[in-house]
This record gives sequence, C-alpha cells and structure tokens, in this order.
Amino acid sequence: MTTGRNTENRVAIITGASQGIGAGLVQGYRARGYRVVANSRSITQAAANGDDGIVTVAGDIGDPRTADRILQVAVAQFGRVDTLVNNAGIFFSKPFTDFSLQDYETMQSVNVAGFWHISQRAAAQMLRQGSGHIVTITTSLIDMPVAGVPAALTALTKGGLNAVTKALAIEYAGRGLRVNAVSPGIIDTPMHTPDSHDFLASMHPIRRLGRVDEIVDAVLYLEGADFVTGEILHVDGGVQAGRW
Repeated sequence: MTTGRNTENRVAIITGASQGIGAGLVQGYRARGYRVVANSRSITQAAANGDDGIVTVAGDIGDPRTADRILQVAVAQFGRVDTLVNNAGIFFSKPFTDFSLQDYETMQSVNVAGFWHISQRAAAQMLRQGSGHIVTITTSLIDMPVAGVPAALTALTKGGLNAVTKALAIEYAGRGLRVNAVSPGIIDTPMHTPDSHDFLASMHPIRRLGRVDEIVDAVLYLEGADFVTGEILHVDGGVQAGRW
C-alpha cells in the first residue's frame, strides 16, 4: 500500500501545464503535496497564483534548451525530480496526403522531440536518486482509428510514445524507475468548442466527453501504484474495447 507515503518533499515536472489537462495535473499534484515545475510555451509565474510550491518555466518543449532549463530549475529550487508528466502534445486532423512538411515537423517537434529531450534529462536525474516515475499522455486514436477523423501524424508520433513507454519500463525496471502512459479519449478542454461537443461525445461508447479530473485521477493512480510499470492506461469511455 502506498496511499500513506509522505509526498511533501516530492517534485513533479508537468509539461503543457498552462490549461486543460496540464493545469488540472498541476493542481492534482499540489493537492498530493508535491512541489511542481510547470512548463508550457508561454506560461508565466502568475499561473502559480502565489503558490510558492509551483515554479513555472516558459519555453518550447521541443527545444532541448527548454528541457535543460526545466531540470536546472527543478534541482535548484527543489533539489530533486521524482515525477515527469509528459502532457504537452498537439493534434490536428487532415487527410494523409494533405499534411505539409511543416505539419510533420511541428507535430514531430512537440510530440516526439518534446518527450525525448525532457524525458532523457529527467530519467538521468531520477537514476542518480535511485527512483522516479515518468508518465506520458498519449491518445486512444492510436489503437482505434476513427473513420472520418484522419489522424496519421498523430498515430505516427503518439504511437511511438506508447512503444517507448514499454521499452523504457523494461530498461529501467531494475533501477527504481517506472514508466507508464495514460491514453485518453476526447476530453472536455478549451481545445474543443461547445458546438463540437455532441459530435465528439458520439465518438465514445459512453456517449460523453471525458473530464480533466478523470485524466488527473488516472495519472495519480499510476503515481501511487508502485507495482505498475509499462502500462498504457486507457481512459477513453470504452473506445479501446472495439467497434460500437
């Protein structure tokens, strides 16, 4: 059982933290007593709302210099890194042959390079400490493509994150480092306008959008589940179960 362990000295890095799932994760980890380093492209310290347990680092997560700054701030301010939540990611839908080189480079930079740079640095710090946890937010569109929602670039980039989650889980299972992922359906965030909600809800067997708190709960479950690593936890209203 891990629910009673002391988390007041633990530190979480959360990317894509300025709104939606990322902002929810910041508050969820703070409620657990974690100190948080929050990153997004344009985040400011005002996002901490005066909470000295939250430090913000603005910058493009696809740039290795941003990853360097995040780790430097985490260690300088709080002394360690216990958890990394790779939440930053982008999605847009086009027919495969309509994607431009710029589309490819943009999605590759955020979804893949963004994971690579910060995860490599965080893992090195965690290994020095002898423990740590990396969680990545992916998407159930990887496993269950939807007719009418072409998402080849998402499959190419986010699908790689599912694969590397399992690879890293095995690589570091004997060294105190766990690696997991949460695979959401479509979540009710500012990304989706209200007029799209009915259509988006119909893409789930449960017939509603997911909520930010449901993704936060899933990540926090994995945070406390010390015997779980290499898991792709679907929180998608039944999408992964099959056709409906």
